[in-house]
This record gives sequence, structure tokens and C-alpha cells, in this order.
Amino acid sequence: MTVSPAMQRYAAEIYRLQQDHEQVPLSLLSSHVDASAQAISTMIKRLNKSGYLVHEPYKGVRLTQSGEKIAMPSLRRHRLTEVFLVKVMKYDWASAHELSDVFERGVNDELEDRIDELAGHPTRCPHGEPIPSKDGIMPKIKDEALIGVPSGSDCVISRVRTHDADKLRYIAEIGLVPGKPFHLFSCAPFKGPLRLQMKPQDHLIGYELASSIWVEVTKKGEGNTPLPLKK
Repeated sequence: MTVSPAMQRYAAEIYRLQQDHEQVPLSLLSSHVDASAQAISTMIKRLNKSGYLVHEPYKGVRLTQSGEKIAMPSLRRHRLTEVFLVKVMKYDWASAHELSDVFERGVNDELEDRIDELAGHPTRCPHGEPIPSKDGIMPKIKDEALIGVPSGSDCVISRVRTHDADKLRYIAEIGLVPGKPFHLFSCAPFKGPLRLQMKPQDHLIGYELASSIWVEVTKKGEGNTPLPLKK
């Protein structure tokens, strides 16, 4: 069966969402794609019938192995065009995701190769997400959510997992971008703030913002360090 670009785009969106959800609710999928409920229902039935996903009523959907495979071309083009938009066309990373949603639909194989070349053959998008290879292999990365890292750890930012433009602009403003090293000085209990020691200055960030940041831990700490009391 011929796999249409629309099928690839839906599979790619489900792939993104299932990184945080065992099964992706259709309501969540609907909030991430620009389509009517009827169009979503039709596409889910089509993907299900083709063996690209499993749909459990009232629970959600999850891609099969073949479904993940057809998601790779769309994921690759989306993330490549994000790099191109930021690195070559000088857009900020906060707007790259939405612009890429439109831009990638006009990219064919020839343009994809040219974009890849001009962008410097990147392996990650501006937000740190891995870019599948031309033959559909997704690189493995070993990172974890910052909110699960014990205080006293040395970390390097791996991914920033949000498409919220305001959050992305603030995160960039304070320098919490992929590749940035820092020391996690303390984590307040009960979803309190986290204190990061980094250059050129330290930052105190809230739990909600920290939940969007994933890191590679280079040296694991021993546990929570209470925040110093204000004098």
C-alpha cells in the first residue's frame, strides 16, 4: 500500500506524543494536528487498517513497528527544516516548529538533501531532538528529565521538550539551550524550584519549566540540597 505524506505526518505526530504517553488519546492528537475530528477519525482508521497503529477505544493509539518506520521521513524533514530555519534563515527557535510544519510539506528528496547540506548535516534539531538518518534510523540518546535528577549532579542540557513559544524564548534568554553545562545545586521538595549553577550566572527555575528540560548527567549527585534561607 502506498504511504501518503499525510499518513507520514500523522505517524510522526503520534511518534512524538507516544514518547510521553503509553497510548496517545485522540483528544491529545487532535490538539496537535490542524484537522477536524472527522479527518482524524478517518486517518486513524486508515492507519489501523494498514497495520501502522493499534487503536484501543477509550484509551488511545500507539504505532506498530511498521508505523514507527513510516514516521521517520516526516520526522527527518521536520527537524532538518527546523535547523535550516534557525541556522540558515535566522529564525528564532521559538517559531521554528510551527514554521517547519508548513515548510516541510513542500520539501522533496532533492530539497531535503540540499537543506541537509546547507545546515551542516545536523544530527539534532535546535531543541535537541535527534534527526533520523536518510535510511530511517533514529539515533539513540541517553538522557533523562531534569526533574528526576538528584541535586549535586553535573549535567549538560540534551533536549528542550516544549513547543510553547514563550517558554522557549525565556529558556533561550537565560541560556538553557542544548549543549549547555551546569551544576544542579538544589531541588526544593514538593515540586519547588531548582537552582542551577552555571556561567555567566546562576538561575532559579520553577518545576514546570524544569519539566521541559532533559539532560545528560555527567556526574550524579547524592540527593536533595535544601535551598538556603533568605536573610
